[in-house]
Amino acid sequence: MISDRRENRVQGSYLKVDSRFPFCKGCGHHHITHAIDEALVKLNLDPRNVCITSDIGCVGLVDSLFESVHTFHTTHGRSTAFATGVELADSVLSDSKLKNVVVIGDGGAMIGLLHLVSAAQLNVDVTVVLYNNFLFGMTGGQNSSFSPMDFITATTPRGNIIPPIDIISVLDGAHGGFLARKTATDDDLAETIAVAINYPGFALVEVLELCTEYALRGNSIRGNKLAEVSPGKIMELGVISRRDERTDFGVAYRDKFPRRPSETNSRFIVPSASKIVNKRTGFIIAGTAGERVQFSAHMLVQAAVSCGANATQKNDNPVTQGSGFSISEVVLSGEEIYYTGIDTPDVVIVASYEGLAELKAQGVFDRTVAGTLIVADESLDLPNCEGRFLKIPLRRDYTPAGAAFGGLLAAVKTTGVLPLEIFKEVCAGQKNSASLIKMIEKVSGLS
Repeated sequence: MISDRRENRVQGSYLKVDSRFPFCKGCGHHHITHAIDEALVKLNLDPRNVCITSDIGCVGLVDSLFESVHTFHTTHGRSTAFATGVELADSVLSDSKLKNVVVIGDGGAMIGLLHLVSAAQLNVDVTVVLYNNFLFGMTGGQNSSFSPMDFITATTPRGNIIPPIDIISVLDGAHGGFLARKTATDDDLAETIAVAINYPGFALVEVLELCTEYALRGNSIRGNKLAEVSPGKIMELGVISRRDERTDFGVAYRDKFPRRPSETNSRFIVPSASKIVNKRTGFIIAGTAGERVQFSAHMLVQAAVSCGANATQKNDNPVTQGSGFSISEVVLSGEEIYYTGIDTPDVVIVASYEGLAELKAQGVFDRTVAGTLIVADESLDLPNCEGRFLKIPLRRDYTPAGAAFGGLLAAVKTTGVLPLEIFKEVCAGQKNSASLIKMIEKVSGLS
C-alpha cells in the first residue's frame, strides 16, 4: 500500500486514485481541493510530512479524499486550534518538518474566530485555506458571519442586514504573517496556496466560492462576480499582506529557550531498566477527585517509561474539579500505541464510592472479562461482572488520599506487569516521597 501511495504522488497527485468528490455539481469545493493538491505537488512534499486538518461541514469531507498524507478531522470551529497544537509539538519538541494545512468553511471560521486570531498572533507555521461560500452549506443554507449585506439565505429570506466579517482585516490586525484572498476559479489559486504553505509562519488564503445548492436561490450573484459580492464594494484579491520580518513561533521559541543538556536530562525520562512490558495492558483507575487518582496514574506511566515501555494517560473528571469522581485510563505497551482507548480493561482499580458510581455509569463493568483484575476497597459493593476480584482496605490502610496509589501498587504486584522497585525511583523526586516509598515497601511485603 505504501508503494502504491508513493507511486500515486509521483504521478502528480496526493489524492486517492479515482477518488469521487462528494460535493454538489458546480460547487467551488472541487476547485479549491484540487488546488490544494496541485500546491502540494508543486512543493513536492513528502506525504509523511504533511497533515491536513479538517473542520465540520462540507469541508469536513475534504480530508478523506487524500490518500498519502496525515489527516485529522476535528470539531466545529476548532480545526485551527488542533493544527496549532500539532505544529507547536512538532516545532518545539521535534524536527519541525511537518507542514500543517487547515481546511475550514466560513461557518467554522465564524465559530473558531479566536483560534484563527491566536494562531496569527503566535505566527505558527500553519496554513489555513478558508472555503468561503458565504453561508452554512451542509445544514440548510443558513446565514453566517461572512454572508454579504442583502444576501438571501434560509435565515435571512429578505436579505442580510449585518455587515460581514472581513477576515483578512481581522487577521492583519492580529499580525498574521501571510494573508491572501482568491476566488475558486482563479488560474493561480494553486500557486498562491503553494506560496502560503511554503511561508514560514501563519498563512491564510480566503477563497471565495458559491454554494450552488443555496447561494443561487434569490441571489443574483454568480461565480465570475465574487469579488463584487458586497454592494458598492469590490473586495481586494491577491496577496494582501506578507510580513517576512516575523519569525515562525517554533524558531522564536527555540531561540528564546535553547535546550541545554542538563535541562534535557531533567525533563525527560531515561529508561533505567530493560523493556519488560510484552503485551498491551489497559488500567482504569477510579476514585474521588482530590484523592490523587491522576497522580497515581502518572506514577504508573513514569514507571512504565522508565522500564522502556510506551504509555498513554487519559483523565476524566467533572467540571467542578475538586468534587465528584476522578478517573484515569493508562495503556502500557511494548509497541507503539496508536489507539489509546480501553475496550476491554485488563485492570480496574476502584478506590471510592464516587469512582465506582462513575464506572457503573460508563458501563466499564459490562466490558470486563474473566481475566480482568478488579482491585477495590473492601467497603464497596461491586456489581456482578466477570473478573478476578481483590478487595483490600485501601482507604483504611493507605488513607483516602493514598487509596488509589495503594490499589495501583497491589495491582502491579498481582499482575507482575512492572517491578515494584521501579516505583521507588519514580517517586524519589516527589514532595511526599517518604510516605510513598513506605507504601511501596508495605505492598512489597504483603503475601
